[in-house]
Amino acid sequence: MTAQYLTALALVAIGGACIATQAVVNGRLSTHVGDPVTATAISFIVAAILLSVIVVARGTVPSAAALSTVPWWAWIGGALGAFYVFSTVASVGTLGVLTLMAALIFGQVLTALILDAVGAFGLQVRDISWTRILAVVMVAGGLLLSRV
Repeated sequence: MTAQYLTALALVAIGGACIATQAVVNGRLSTHVGDPVTATAISFIVAAILLSVIVVARGTVPSAAALSTVPWWAWIGGALGAFYVFSTVASVGTLGVLTLMAALIFGQVLTALILDAVGAFGLQVRDISWTRILAVVMVAGGLLLSRV
């Protein structure tokens, strides 16, 4: 394994820890503000401010010409993220963090299998194999075990 690969793996693992922590923190925020949609909006406002400062500080603000070439579907990431955050805020108190994360991961790997198989959004097509199906089944098993 290369240093670049290990760095990417470490970043994703830390990102995963952030996701689990974010669910709890945003769930608490929802309790305090009294509404999961409001908590989601606050979370995104804070993120937008932070990221805007970083983009400006780095000098990577895209031009209008560059933005005009973005395909329509590339603009829905924020809406997908908003639903993700809302779903965790609304569910963490009921499911607990472990089951919530297991359900998220199950949804992610099942969708990833399909997106890879069809080459969605310009991805390289990756065949569905028995090992990839087994990976999805094992995550489903983990989801079921998280409730035992």
